[in-house]
Amino acid sequence: MLGYEITILTALIPPLIIVIGVPNAVFLINKYQQEIKKHGQQGKALQRVISKIGNATLMTNITTASGFTTFIFVKSQLLREFGILASLNIISIFILALLIIPIIYSFMSPPKEKHLNHLEKKWIENIVNWMEKMVREQRITVYITTVVVIIFGIIGLYQIRVSGSLIEDMPKSKEFYKDIKFFEQEFGGIMPLEILVNTKRERGVMKLSTLKRMEKIHQEIEAFPELSKPISVVNLVKYSKQAYYKGNPKYYQLPTTQEQNYILAYTKNSDGNSGMLNNFVDSTGQYARITTFMKDIGTDKMDKIQSRLQQVITKEFPEKQYKVSLTGKALVFLKGTNYLISNLVFSLSLAIVLISLFMAWMFRSFRMILISIIPNMLPLLITAGLMGFFDIPIKPSTILVFSIAFGISVDDTIHFLAKYRQELIANNWKIRKSVYAALRETGVSMFYTSIVLFFGFLVFTVSSFGGTIALGGLVSITLLFAMVSNLLLLPSLLLTFEDKIANKNVLKEPSIKIIPREDPKE
Repeated sequence: MLGYEITILTALIPPLIIVIGVPNAVFLINKYQQEIKKHGQQGKALQRVISKIGNATLMTNITTASGFTTFIFVKSQLLREFGILASLNIISIFILALLIIPIIYSFMSPPKEKHLNHLEKKWIENIVNWMEKMVREQRITVYITTVVVIIFGIIGLYQIRVSGSLIEDMPKSKEFYKDIKFFEQEFGGIMPLEILVNTKRERGVMKLSTLKRMEKIHQEIEAFPELSKPISVVNLVKYSKQAYYKGNPKYYQLPTTQEQNYILAYTKNSDGNSGMLNNFVDSTGQYARITTFMKDIGTDKMDKIQSRLQQVITKEFPEKQYKVSLTGKALVFLKGTNYLISNLVFSLSLAIVLISLFMAWMFRSFRMILISIIPNMLPLLITAGLMGFFDIPIKPSTILVFSIAFGISVDDTIHFLAKYRQELIANNWKIRKSVYAALRETGVSMFYTSIVLFFGFLVFTVSSFGGTIALGGLVSITLLFAMVSNLLLLPSLLLTFEDKIANKNVLKEPSIKIIPREDPKE
């Protein structure tokens, strides 16, 4: 409907939406079964599912969509289309879940006892008990572990490299990959790098002084093993001189001052060469191109090559007489990769700001920003550290990891804090009791949804495309750490700073009743 094509990013949306949509169903169905087990009335259970879980799920989906919406504000069309489609689909999948699940259950018989047994599984109870014990008795251990993880993440962060490779993500066993490597080895490169020389005057290219300057660039290019031999009008002039001297190889060189008039005239007027000349020089003789091919190398080497070529250009071509530009697909890809990385920083920063303001507005407290953001920033730092230590580069296929993971991991924080506020009101602002109650109440659902998300994104690792594999693996790991962080670090912080953050003056009545108060008569 929007006229978008299937790209490397939009192709990820169908499985991405399924993975993000399943937790909605988990929370809704889990609450429905809890209510059935509590009072056995199907109508009341469905009503409570919509009124109590619906608002919280709406908030979590809005924050997740916000993480993707930030891509709309970048200048990359690829990222903008991805952000629009993903955010629209996330909101749509929430509406569908909220409508379809209660409607289907209203036509079905109430769940039987065997369907509710999972709510009292012993191993789930053991996990929740362990988490409560850690928060109650081992908060120092939690904080020490957090500090160690932060140090680990920072060290790994400084080791992350940026990849500008075109074929790094391609399946290595495929024939086309072998063909690309063959061409790279035999012909010196596969990615064109172009140098455009503007002499600022007509017929300036065929001046001997200009040709000698261009030859300097040729010599610099030939010094790089990563580049193929350059091709330009310089080669054509050298061939013309060699042909003039009956093909003698020793005359494959630029003409001297005495030879230039008849050799250059020979180059221009030769019927066999006129078509070739048009490939390297425009019709006015003002512009010339130098073409070389680059091997599939990293952005670090590409930066060095560009820097050295620019030094020669600056030295040999005075700005008053010439304007020389570097272009070509190799340079465009390099610039595009760096541009995407700068967009990543912008979009992630914007996501953090938007979600922080959103949560401050929901809870009517800017102090809650720190409590809610710290546990969700920690998994991102861990992932960055792992990328550095395991040499997983930042590239177009992995830059989405952080924004996606941050937008999803905040969901658990909202569910926990919403339930925590409800427990505070129900328990007359007894903080410790409320924290433990919220942990036990939301811990099971958070554990289920995190496991679903973990294995959902892990499915991406069966892909043959390296970028999809990296995206799936990294998001899975990040969300797993986010679950642990929200179930251990978040309640620990609430207990440690209970007097300054968790009190009536700070936790005022929210702008939106995320989870309505329980009616003791019901």
